[in-house]
Amino acid sequence: MSRIAARFAALKAEGRAALVTFMTAGDPDREVSQQILAGLPAAGADLIELGMPFTDPMADGPAIQQAALRALAAGATMEQTLAMVASFRQSDSVTPIVLMGYYNPIYAWGAERFATAAAEAGVDGLIIVDLPPEEAGELVPHLRAVGIDFIVLTTPTTDDARLPVVLANASGFVYYVSIAGITGTASASEAAVEAAVTRIRRYTDLPVCVGFGIRTPQQAAGIARLADGAVIGSAIVQTLAEAVGTPQAVPAPLALVEDLAAGIRAARR
Repeated sequence: MSRIAARFAALKAEGRAALVTFMTAGDPDREVSQQILAGLPAAGADLIELGMPFTDPMADGPAIQQAALRALAAGATMEQTLAMVASFRQSDSVTPIVLMGYYNPIYAWGAERFATAAAEAGVDGLIIVDLPPEEAGELVPHLRAVGIDFIVLTTPTTDDARLPVVLANASGFVYYVSIAGITGTASASEAAVEAAVTRIRRYTDLPVCVGFGIRTPQQAAGIARLADGAVIGSAIVQTLAEAVGTPQAVPAPLALVEDLAAGIRAARR
């Protein structure tokens, strides 16, 4: 059983949803970023999404765009991102790590080479924001060959005709983008999320996690009652941005994760 499947099975047995946290690899630099990554599981993160810094993060709002720019300015590379995962794995062999980003850097590496290197580092899953299902065939077989899950995105505009196409290559879990827009902006109503999750579950048995626009423990708890996981990214990244250059650069984002985790734990299902 993969780390992702094992984690969702354990959470289901506990009767609660997952807290899925996002951070950008190398933001604001390798040392601070590595410390935050290492501290996330103890703070309450059940799964970790690690952003691959890219110069044109078109689906992301200002907070994550700026995080990518800070990371790149500090020398972040794909090699460094994978090295961060490998370093994390030296002390944590159970927490799933999902790389999230855009296809251009992977294409530049070569799909097979990237998949092999990611698996060797200890990566469990991959989310590629801008790779449509029709083009996924050049990447997915290489991921499957090394046991990396391909996690797909669905949105409010993914209709019933399109949904089976999007889900065809899915494994690990399904990420429902709850708003039509960029990260860190508006929030969807719980009623809209509930209807969307119910519809997605008609087409797949995979866990469904909901992200975009979730910023507070209360919002996370609301989503946790409806879905298998709540994904929080921009709020964590913004908290880090506000603390960059101070002694709170590591403690501040981890404290927010602790609060979010407490909210989700309280939302028993």
